Amino acid sequence: MSEERFGEFVLVRRHGHVAELALDRPKAMNAVSTGMARSLAAACAALGDDKDVRAVVLTSTHERAFCVGADLKERNSFSDADLVRQRPVARGAYTGVLELPVPTIAAVHGFALGGGFELALSCDVIVADRTAVVGLPEVSVGVIPGGGGTQLLPRRVGAARAAELIFTARRVEAGEARELGLVDLLVEEGRDREEALGLGARMAANSPVGLRAAKKALRLGHGLDLRAGLEVEDAAWRSVAFSGDRAEGVRAFNEKRTPDWPGE
Repeated sequence: MSEERFGEFVLVRRHGHVAELALDRPKAMNAVSTGMARSLAAACAALGDDKDVRAVVLTSTHERAFCVGADLKERNSFSDADLVRQRPVARGAYTGVLELPVPTIAAVHGFALGGGFELALSCDVIVADRTAVVGLPEVSVGVIPGGGGTQLLPRRVGAARAAELIFTARRVEAGEARELGLVDLLVEEGRDREEALGLGARMAANSPVGLRAAKKALRLGHGLDLRAGLEVEDAAWRSVAFSGDRAEGVRAFNEKRTPDWPGE
């Protein structure tokens, strides 16, 4: 397993074709400072360009928290001009995760609040253990979810449920979070990272060309009417139909062996 650090607070570990993107600011429960946001965006850009990466798992090195959201201690010192300057940097962290071109899985334990939950929502699948507590409490401190929460949450749970959760700013514990669809897989305490990495490995065993095209079709087609969505799907299918991966996949199936993906 190799490791690469992006700035002080973001660590990337390689597990074969799975990249683990670890939030590593334990002294602040992974609160997202300006520096951490910049590093997260840089890490995502590097992973997105790396054709050897087939899946990304977003984890935390803190024992009791995934991420508690924006660094409000830093924000408390900001002037209005500082806040304006920081906004594109903060957005870059969330869109960096959201726009990763490969499957992404969040491994959540403990607190995933505000921007922390928005980082998880930016992933394709959320695995949580039984210690997880999630929520978007931004209106309780005079702002709104600004890392995608007002858009990503209703796409998961519907407009009315998202409104109730955002307007009350309430925290939701793991069992209810699974029932409401705020997280996708609920696992035993302490197993979120292991289960998420295992799921990532199962995804990464498949065609890298197919994975990227399928994610693009899922993301671009969401919210379109069916006819338009099917056109998005057809364009994605055409992008892989004549690829080396497709030829190898069909050949391996007929030869009853594991494919050796060329990745092109």
